[in-house]
Amino acid sequence: MKMNGQELVPSNVYKPISFLTGYGILSLYKSRYNHYFISSFLTNMHIGKIKLENNLVLAPMAGITDRPFRQLCKQLGAGMAVSEMVSSNSLLRGSAKTLRRANHEGESLPRSIQIAGADPTLMAEAARFNEAEGAEIIDINMGCPAKKVCNTLAGSALLKDEPLVTRILEATVKAVSIPVTLKIRTGWDPNHKNGVTIAKIAEESGIQALAVHGRTRSCFFKGEAEYETIAAIKDNLRIPVIANGDIETPQKAKEVLMQTKVDAIMIGRAALGRPWIFREISHYLNTGTFLPEPTLVEIKNILLGHLENLYQFYGEYTGAMVARKHVSWYSKGQNQSARFRDHFNRLETPDEQKRAIEEFFT
Repeated sequence: MKMNGQELVPSNVYKPISFLTGYGILSLYKSRYNHYFISSFLTNMHIGKIKLENNLVLAPMAGITDRPFRQLCKQLGAGMAVSEMVSSNSLLRGSAKTLRRANHEGESLPRSIQIAGADPTLMAEAARFNEAEGAEIIDINMGCPAKKVCNTLAGSALLKDEPLVTRILEATVKAVSIPVTLKIRTGWDPNHKNGVTIAKIAEESGIQALAVHGRTRSCFFKGEAEYETIAAIKDNLRIPVIANGDIETPQKAKEVLMQTKVDAIMIGRAALGRPWIFREISHYLNTGTFLPEPTLVEIKNILLGHLENLYQFYGEYTGAMVARKHVSWYSKGQNQSARFRDHFNRLETPDEQKRAIEEFFT
């Protein structure tokens, strides 16, 4: 097993035994030679010279991981939160919407901004722009499966063109003095899983950490994520590898860390309406026990704080519109939630929205 590029547990080990200590859950591995090795699941992690508080990462999600949501997830236990994807073309044109997506003013460290594009020169320029604006990490998107992204030969479409991947990565890494990371899928389709090859290209090009979603582009989000390819990628790299896909519970987080031997895990859709999932996973990996579910009052307070930040970030009208989808996720599973969402989605002002939340989450 490798952690931060160092071999901690060899590949020829028997199934580990996990046990609880004052330092959290540790796993005892026994090799075929009767040698023993100890590994901890929750660890500090480095990306280049940047140290993360832990190895739990919020995935970049278009239209979701804006500054208010990133900051909230960090407050609730995420070691890093990556911005929503910004097109290199639109970023350099400087539209208000695009600049807002790249805004990390006042955000706690580390600040990671994700860029996407298929032109090495434009990607390098976008990276330089973000470094000048205060980004500490540049993340490159080669994992987005959306048609509008792939139709421009960006996102996961790039996985079909390994020489272009090399040119983009090398140009971006050379353009900045801060770490550059990469997010990919396991391949274009189940018959063309070139994740290991892309990963080796990334490391050779100077990428400092690699996040891998356990599906191909053609799978979109259908079926179940597979982790065998992620494990193979980890086995071939020295840089940190981050596993992503279908990690929805503390138990699944531990299972993926054990199965893949990766350095970190990345949470995406499971954090929607449940940003406290990071502290739940952290607590479980540290203690082997589960935190109690948050009460309605606690959910209400977290949600109201989230909405206040949305109103301040977007302005009252746009903030109220953005709030609707988040409130839909927060209220999922609550009694009479469908009726509440129908009512909430008709409200147009922050005051109306806050009163509705005060009444519902009691």
